[in-house]
Amino acid sequence: MTDDSAPLTWTRAAPEGATGPGPWIEIAFGDDDLVFLRETRDPETVVTTTRAKWEAFAKGVRAGEFDHFVDGQG
Repeated sequence: MTDDSAPLTWTRAAPEGATGPGPWIEIAFGDDDLVFLRETRDPETVVTTTRAKWEAFAKGVRAGEFDHFVDGQG
């Protein structure tokens, strides 16, 4: 469920030039430092986290901490 007190602006994480419905992950930043995540195939299911946790995750992605999942070793 999303916070109905403020409308969310969703940003789709899709490869450049990608077309079609995905599936893609979408992210929105809300009030109270909340970050909302959903998948385009099931937009009613929303996961929330904090901005601090999201920033730590993004930093780990940039540092390659999750590359083993992409390489099929995870």
